[in-house]
Amino acid sequence: MSTGTLLLVPNALDLGADEVDLREVLPDGVIRRAAALQHWAVEDARSARAFLKRVAAVVPLAVPLQSMAISELPRPRKGSREPVPAAQWHALLQPALDGHDLGLLSEAGLPAVADPGAALVQAAHAAGVPVLPLPGASSLLLALAASGGNGQSFAFVGYLPQDAAPRAARLKELEALARRSGQTQLIIETPYRNAALLAAMTATLAAETRLSVSCGLTLAGGWSRTDSVTGWRARPAQMPDRWPAVFSLLAG
Repeated sequence: MSTGTLLLVPNALDLGADEVDLREVLPDGVIRRAAALQHWAVEDARSARAFLKRVAAVVPLAVPLQSMAISELPRPRKGSREPVPAAQWHALLQPALDGHDLGLLSEAGLPAVADPGAALVQAAHAAGVPVLPLPGASSLLLALAASGGNGQSFAFVGYLPQDAAPRAARLKELEALARRSGQTQLIIETPYRNAALLAAMTATLAAETRLSVSCGLTLAGGWSRTDSVTGWRARPAQMPDRWPAVFSLLAG
């Protein structure tokens, strides 16, 4: 029996905000492929069902939503540093091993890019299951493109420490790296801490350092701004506490 394919299905970037028309952010072909799937591995089952309802408003689903097999990605035990056993990831691939296509979906953007799912992709390769990424928006690449930073050399460094002292130390480290290597550094934060991170950046970074912020990408009213730290201090931005944002330290 031939195996099915693991399809990496992009989601919209409007988690926690007013929904945009799915057709504005996903190609028609991706919506049709999503509507045809009956087996899913997802970050969160509730948000996955909400996504599929939006898909159904554009293209009828192959089977009723309540008939779909939707499994959540495993998570490490709380407080444990032990990785999820490989057997759990392999078990999620059973529909594909049985010959069915399997969709991988995160809560926003491209699965396995600044979102869970990479371990499932690794397991698929190890098991001989074909992997097919479908096109959709990545907030990281949209922010990089809008920043005017170095798109030839960049790094996604994820979240910074929440405590002030280690966060300031990490910012100084990334600033020095960007200045020395010419590499753009991409940072994200939980939306309700966006304002705190921007305040820390403008207080910690050198006056001449260029800082870019992209907020609410693909949403109505979303924006991108690149300025020196001096400019950000002179003209502070009001950061929404529900919209996701990407912060970039720009190379020269």
